[in-house]
Amino acid sequence: MTAILGISAYYHDSAAVLIVDGRILAAAQEERFSRIKHDHGFPSRAISYCLDEAGLSAEDLDYVGFYDKPFLKFERLLETYLAFAPVGFRSFLKAMPLWLNQKLHLPREIRRDLEGGYRKRIVFTEHHEAHAASAFYPSPFEEAAIMTLDGVGEWATASFGVGRGKHIELSHELRFPHSLGLLYSALTYFTGFKVNSGEYKLMGLAPYGEPRYAELILDKLIELHDDGSFRLNLDFFDYCQGLTMTSKAFDRLFGGPPRQPESPVTQREMDLAASIQKVTEEILLRMVRHVHEVTGKSNLCLAGGVALNCVGNGRIIREGPFKRVWIQPAAGDAGGALGVALFIWYQLLGEDRQAGRPDGQGGSLLGPRYEDDEIQSFLDDRGAVYHRFTEPDEIDEHLVDLIEDEKVVGLFQGRMEFGPRALGCRSIIGDARSRSMQSVMNLKIKFRESFRPFAPIVLAEEAGDYFDMAGGAESPYMLIVSPVAAEQRLPVEDDGAVGLDKLKVVRSRIPAVTHVDYSARVQTVDAERHPRLHRLMTRFHKRTGCPVLINTSFNVRGEPIVCTPEDAFNCFMGTDMDVLVLENFVLLKTDQPKSEIDRESYLSRFELD
Repeated sequence: MTAILGISAYYHDSAAVLIVDGRILAAAQEERFSRIKHDHGFPSRAISYCLDEAGLSAEDLDYVGFYDKPFLKFERLLETYLAFAPVGFRSFLKAMPLWLNQKLHLPREIRRDLEGGYRKRIVFTEHHEAHAASAFYPSPFEEAAIMTLDGVGEWATASFGVGRGKHIELSHELRFPHSLGLLYSALTYFTGFKVNSGEYKLMGLAPYGEPRYAELILDKLIELHDDGSFRLNLDFFDYCQGLTMTSKAFDRLFGGPPRQPESPVTQREMDLAASIQKVTEEILLRMVRHVHEVTGKSNLCLAGGVALNCVGNGRIIREGPFKRVWIQPAAGDAGGALGVALFIWYQLLGEDRQAGRPDGQGGSLLGPRYEDDEIQSFLDDRGAVYHRFTEPDEIDEHLVDLIEDEKVVGLFQGRMEFGPRALGCRSIIGDARSRSMQSVMNLKIKFRESFRPFAPIVLAEEAGDYFDMAGGAESPYMLIVSPVAAEQRLPVEDDGAVGLDKLKVVRSRIPAVTHVDYSARVQTVDAERHPRLHRLMTRFHKRTGCPVLINTSFNVRGEPIVCTPEDAFNCFMGTDMDVLVLENFVLLKTDQPKSEIDRESYLSRFELD
């Protein structure tokens, strides 16, 4: 038996992954245990979970891997500070203590966290090498082109190459400070959202605007080439030397200072969102065409934070030259922990690889699960009122009744998802046919901006009737935006609605998951990956004729996705959620005794993201 622990830490979304003899046994982000959104500290709790799940101790590990090379990253930071000196001295002083105390001493930190039980080799891959490994090795392809894009690793901000069997080779890269991820984050910052978490909001805001700034971005901010490579005009950015993403020149170019967080979103922000999304998609399409031309491969694997841009992914699949595309579900930094572990197993140790079907990620359901007896003990301790079901048909019938009655249901079942998406195991679900559900969920459950769309889950076998899935493509990890099928759309009179007023227009038979541009971030649900959810949705389909539900992550704004029954119960009681499902236990809000948990005290626990 060979046990390998992969770790990502200190930058964004720390995580731990354990593989044994090449099989992914456990994976989780630290935020789920610490309850700190995007926790970047050392993933001590996630490591403990992974070892406990496998019944192993630190002494049993054969290898530990870390997902980048700190000394190379430190070299880049020093060279950047020196290049802009004396400008940037405040940023330098802010960064150095963490580097000098922790990041440059990772072997010491890792061994200390493992309580001295691990004395063997620690392997460090390059950042984009870990992303590439996470993209290719779990994919269903024997051979594929690989493309990775993010903010920045050590020096690389994008790379591409080829995976064959058990080997990956990255042959080309784009280097800092020229970065598509940082360009998108700069616009995220400028439009008043939080960098490294608000990029989803910017993507969701884009359909409300017009891309009136796209040509200005291409003319002033970026020099874009036919192959998708580019150079940024650093006069407009501050991330190399300052504490903000954009400069005063950026303010002047776009008509004033950045929007203040939590202030009203104006037409400028909507148009900027539409513009940067259009530019990003153009860059991505040029890149994939070039990668296809150079590699000659028919399959493509994607990873890195930019691979979470679902709208761009949809266009790559529909308009790009590759026949099949597979995207790592944990495409951001958390996935680097998986990448380094798999890199050690296949590339370093040279173990044989056979591409798995449908893929090797197991639905990305790699986190903890809880047994009924454990849940019942918790509920009894809290004085909760519940009904415990023993027959699958009975609980499904009951839940279909509640969903059809437009109740909002918190769904906690099976193993927790690895990656940023809730895929039906730590989800909030509802009736996609409801005209009010989108606003109810945003304002009363999630406590987030009203413009943000919700994603549909659809029975895989029915997906083509509701969404234009290119080539019949699956989307089991909610990483692709597709248009709502024409036959599901409703005639809409042009009432001149602009901006956020577009929300009021009913555009389809599934209005709660149809964005204002008729798009939807689709998750297809099949019986193999999600047997219980598939069973529930099949019953709902038979009852209503609709195979689609809303799916959003089980959390409120600023909170990580719930991990434990206690997390789920607290969220249920601290919001206007109607129903909570904890495995085979169903709780109705109207049945619960008055709780010490109220909305204000619950929300105060989390920093707005």
